[in-house]
Amino acid sequence: MEIAIQAEGLGKRYGDHQALSGVNLEVRSGTVLGLLGPNGAGKTTTVRILATLLDHDQGHARVAGFDVARDQLEVRRRIGLAGQYAAVDELLTGRENLTMLGKLLKLGKRGAVARTEELLAAFELESAADRPAGTYSGGMRRRLDLAASLISSPTVLFLDEPTTGLDPSSRMVLWQMVRQQVAQGVTVLLTTQYLEEADFLANRIVVFGSGQALAEGTPDELKYKVGGEWLEILLANPQAVPHALSALARVAMAAPVVDDTGRRIHVQLNNRMNAIAASAAALEAIGVEVVEFAMRRPTLDDVFFQLTGAKTGGSTAEEER
Repeated sequence: MEIAIQAEGLGKRYGDHQALSGVNLEVRSGTVLGLLGPNGAGKTTTVRILATLLDHDQGHARVAGFDVARDQLEVRRRIGLAGQYAAVDELLTGRENLTMLGKLLKLGKRGAVARTEELLAAFELESAADRPAGTYSGGMRRRLDLAASLISSPTVLFLDEPTTGLDPSSRMVLWQMVRQQVAQGVTVLLTTQYLEEADFLANRIVVFGSGQALAEGTPDELKYKVGGEWLEILLANPQAVPHALSALARVAMAAPVVDDTGRRIHVQLNNRMNAIAASAAALEAIGVEVVEFAMRRPTLDDVFFQLTGAKTGGSTAEEER
């Protein structure tokens, strides 16, 4: 498969602050790479460099086959960018926003109008097309902003926290629209602090921390790095916990842990089926009554916390220089 985005040893310094340090990225055409990391980790700096909005100090990068430093105009002709906040003119209608942008991008009057109508339909904005964008809901503005980023039919799309501040329903609509673009062959580089967003959209994920790429892989690969599946056991009697811990320690791959309730035990397993059966048998043998017996897989939250030591950021916008 063709490589749509490639960066090697990418670095950026602001005075004494090293914002990026030796970042390597590779994104295949028609796929989504998600960049995860806490505030200030370097995600937005990376996007700005790849979108030719910021010069880098070290390394090199190519987007759509062109060097981002030497061939900036060629790169810009082939990319779309949607930032953290909808960049639309609130005084213009949705249709006027898109048509004006199409003309600025030299699609010609007829081409701009045709592309505008196509995008209004694709993003379900036809009924609101002649209303000022200032009257749109947050979700509608984000859809209009995404439509605007696609006006020139880019082959590579940069989405910098595109669903910040949206309600879950609007977020899901936008996710589906991004998936539609990928199905048509568009390559997407996505920065996000919503772990479920990366899990839903990304083929591969890079976890950032302090300007460096800490880990990379598919969502499942990253979850596996955290450890195997966990067995959660809720006991009927908290007084039985010490006996249960002793019995489970003999079949677990790590010491069982009791949560804050004092009744729920978490057991990390190695051999899934055999370990479940062995755990159940060990508890039954000592007469411990179990209320609930359930499996839990590691999540991207677990990956994020283990690699960065930070809790997920929710809807907070990334604060970078």
